[in-house]
Amino acid sequence: MKVWSKIGLLPCLAILVVLVTLFARLGELPFRDPDEGRNSEVAREMQMSGAWLVPTYDGLAYLDKPAFFFKAVALSFSLFGESETAARLPSALFATLLLIMLFAFCRREYPERNIALLAVIITATSPLFIVMARHVIFDMTLAFFVSASIFCGYLAETSTGRSRANWYLLGAAAAGFATLVKGPVGFLIPLLVITVFNLTEGRKGWAGRGFSLLNILVFFAVVLPWFIGLSQQRPDFPYYGLVEESFHRFTTSSFQRGGPFYYYGLVLLGGLFAWSILLPEAVTRTWQNRSKLVSADRLFIVWSIVVVLFFSISKSKLPAYILTVSVALGALLARLFVAALKNPNGEAQRLVFRGLLFLTLLSITFAAFLSLDTLLPGAYPRMGLHTSEFNRLTVLFGPSTCVFLAVALMAALAFWRRDIRIAFATFLLLPMLLLTVDFKPLLSYSEASSSRQIARNIPSLPPDTAVVCFECFPCGLPFYLKQSVVVVSKDGSELTSNYVTFTLKKTTNWPEVVIPLADWEHWLATRNQSIFLLADRNSHNALDALALEKKTDVRELAPGWWGALIAPGVN
Repeated sequence: MKVWSKIGLLPCLAILVVLVTLFARLGELPFRDPDEGRNSEVAREMQMSGAWLVPTYDGLAYLDKPAFFFKAVALSFSLFGESETAARLPSALFATLLLIMLFAFCRREYPERNIALLAVIITATSPLFIVMARHVIFDMTLAFFVSASIFCGYLAETSTGRSRANWYLLGAAAAGFATLVKGPVGFLIPLLVITVFNLTEGRKGWAGRGFSLLNILVFFAVVLPWFIGLSQQRPDFPYYGLVEESFHRFTTSSFQRGGPFYYYGLVLLGGLFAWSILLPEAVTRTWQNRSKLVSADRLFIVWSIVVVLFFSISKSKLPAYILTVSVALGALLARLFVAALKNPNGEAQRLVFRGLLFLTLLSITFAAFLSLDTLLPGAYPRMGLHTSEFNRLTVLFGPSTCVFLAVALMAALAFWRRDIRIAFATFLLLPMLLLTVDFKPLLSYSEASSSRQIARNIPSLPPDTAVVCFECFPCGLPFYLKQSVVVVSKDGSELTSNYVTFTLKKTTNWPEVVIPLADWEHWLATRNQSIFLLADRNSHNALDALALEKKTDVRELAPGWWGALIAPGVN
């Protein structure tokens, strides 16, 4: 209690929120395929082999992304062992560093201390931020370096003399490390944001200062050693990395990750829920009062607009691409709540309570929908909701109903007391409860999209038995088995690596871990050791036919996955 009273209620709340949303039970959920399982295995192989420059996946060169993030996870494995917690720790730590950086920036730019604390709380409880901080995925590490570069570019132009030069140098280095995390987008985003911001601010001479020779040299000093070294070992990488993976990803739909132009509007509504309920009216109010905006406000606005527009133009769209927008909007929403706290009868407080009313109605609606099948058995199938993914999600419905009802009750208390603090707590309550009340059902749901259960149910195998996947591949299986897995495939696409399919197209001499489908029968007939063959729903019939021919049993390993031990020479 003494520590609580010394630090203060709001700072303690911010610390608690960060600890719960980013670190609580971090390693209890299994890796979700394909991303987490694949990325963790790449890092495990890197840690085992010490091949820090050319990552491998299932023994194959994996150059879909640069090696920086894999190195971070591999180092975590070296320190803490190979586990889900160790794999996710780098993302959680970079998320924490990003929140600290956001706090420091807001403390510097805004006179009210509470803005910085509320910005941290709002950002840390945005679902998109939470998910990316708790997954073995590049985007949180990228967001840290991109945000650092943007902040440095802003601070450089608000400083003078040596401080200005130092901020620019630090920003150039951050852009370089962002490039090492995920390629050209690492420097393009901060470059676009700072360029548009300086143009809207009417600053003169910023381009010459920002693009000084020394800054350019620092950026290339970070990036070129990796690029040149990798290109020497893999001469096809410059074309693949710059053309296939970057240019084609942005300009073509070949990666099958398209979406409508308003795609990111929907991502913001869901990714920042329940805070996003306040955004439509807050945007209108901000425009009406634009003359009162300070420079940091304008930076966050430009930041949000540029990032959303840039990726809306792109032919490849994923929610994580606009992760840094949650940082910018978190700061702007913090400004809104501080204004509401300072003026109980002002427009900001009325805006918050109107948003709270909408949140209440939504919560009651969601609770009613989630409990529909309990009240009217068979309601979901009659509504056409009977896909396998929806059926897996139903395990979350019961606890989530309780969460939404709790939010509605909390909102009612805020209205009754007309207390902006309780209103803020209501928006905060939803993600905190979903992470706690929903955790066990979430574990059950996650198992359905993970390789962990499959690996656990594979029986003890005779020595030299190869695990073979027939036109399928649970991406985390090599990690959980601690060994390479052979894949029977037409083109290698089951490994979910664009670089693997890119390289296989150029050669007829495929590596040992990928068997061409046309050569499958010959490979099987000439093999002297047993194999354990896996199949999913699409290849289940082929497994059944082979098991019948070889007089062996097929066992279910997990929902939608089956396996059979095929001994050599059995007819």
